[in-house]
Amino acid sequence: MASDSTEVKLHVAMFPYFAYGHISPFVQLSNKLSLHGVKVSFFSSPGNISRIKSTLKLSPNAQIIPLTIPHIEGLPPDLESTSDMTPTMVELLKQALDLMQPQIKTLLSQLKPHFVFFDFAQNWLPQLASQLGIKSIFFSVFTSVSGAYIMVPERRNDHTIDDLLKPPKGFPVTSITSLRKFEAQDLGYVFVNFDGNPCVYDRVLDGHHSCDVIVMKTCNELEGPYVDFLRSQFQKSVLLTGPLVPEPPSGELDERWSKWLGLFPAKSVIFCSFGSETFLNGDQIKQLALGLELSGLPFLLVLNFPANVDSQTELVRALPEGFMDRVKERGVVHTGWVQQQLILAHNSVGCYICHSGFSSVIEAIVNDCQLVLLPFKGDQFFNAKLIAGDLRAGVEVNRREDNGHFDTEDILEAVKTVMVDVDKEPGMCIRANHKKWRDFFSNEGIHNKFIADLVKELKVVA
Repeated sequence: MASDSTEVKLHVAMFPYFAYGHISPFVQLSNKLSLHGVKVSFFSSPGNISRIKSTLKLSPNAQIIPLTIPHIEGLPPDLESTSDMTPTMVELLKQALDLMQPQIKTLLSQLKPHFVFFDFAQNWLPQLASQLGIKSIFFSVFTSVSGAYIMVPERRNDHTIDDLLKPPKGFPVTSITSLRKFEAQDLGYVFVNFDGNPCVYDRVLDGHHSCDVIVMKTCNELEGPYVDFLRSQFQKSVLLTGPLVPEPPSGELDERWSKWLGLFPAKSVIFCSFGSETFLNGDQIKQLALGLELSGLPFLLVLNFPANVDSQTELVRALPEGFMDRVKERGVVHTGWVQQQLILAHNSVGCYICHSGFSSVIEAIVNDCQLVLLPFKGDQFFNAKLIAGDLRAGVEVNRREDNGHFDTEDILEAVKTVMVDVDKEPGMCIRANHKKWRDFFSNEGIHNKFIADLVKELKVVA
């Protein structure tokens, strides 16, 4: 390496897990690093590459490297992204990843990057990279609060449902003091071993302990106490990217949606969507639909279903009888993909009901859409607590402690808080905080500095 760290022309390899919720943050970080002169080699399976090409800014500083997925019995060869997989197939995909070590070693030997950024499932990568003289970076695509609560050494032996109801020892004093039973039950998945293979927790802890550097998709302004706690837990360098605010979308909104949304006043429409891999059951769809109906506000409800399910049949079964006739002047229910960012950016959309995926949350805040948070799994629970609790910039739908049930009134009350009762506490407070964070997320200078500082720190480490 050059003695003056500013002279180092960094080259990094990016190796995310094959789920788009993981790929997307790696792409966002790659784009921002490329703008700062960092060369990026992006690894992924062929099935994901067309989608990556639509978002990764290909240039002399960025290239995509296709990988070959090893054959595993029970994993169809044409399935290379988790979006089309059953839970069993997802576990088989992790086994396939483990078999990719020779392939990755060959690629890294040829490319010779300074760093390889890896994801939770590739806990074997630090040792492999070290053999080649390459430094490894565990890139956490989740909020720090979720890692601080779950992915710390103490949880290795203390992860019963009762254990998970309480934060680990030393957890910072914030609005997050406990979990509800249904949340703890869901999070128990990360400690489950399938066919004797490492569980998610073991992969994460192994990756954290054996990597050279941990990088997190957050900043001190958002999550300072949780970042400090994680630094104390792992006793190694923890660098921050900032929240990686998504870039404004390109293109135009489909005429179908722009024409329909244009029928309504500014900031009056509720957009409701839960991402491509979060699925509501029949009762949840029914309660949500009735809550939207009772709100009296126009709405666009987008629902997705597992790949092996007939979505139209399930939709007809789940929606309340006569619902579409009653709301036909102001409500649309759609299944499948939509242009989320462009919809959120439309002037008539004023509220976003979502699963609390953090990129989606940021997109809503930047576009001045009030947040109603309805998390269903994993880090979504912590994202909702961070936004509605610590930051008080949205409202979480009330749920039953044991089973997570919500009803029509719970949906209606949450919507009213941010869309109707805006001159009352807590609606007034939420809107004021929402504006504060909108200003923060919209400040390009701040976020450019996060990346510039990260690049400086990486050059020192390199």
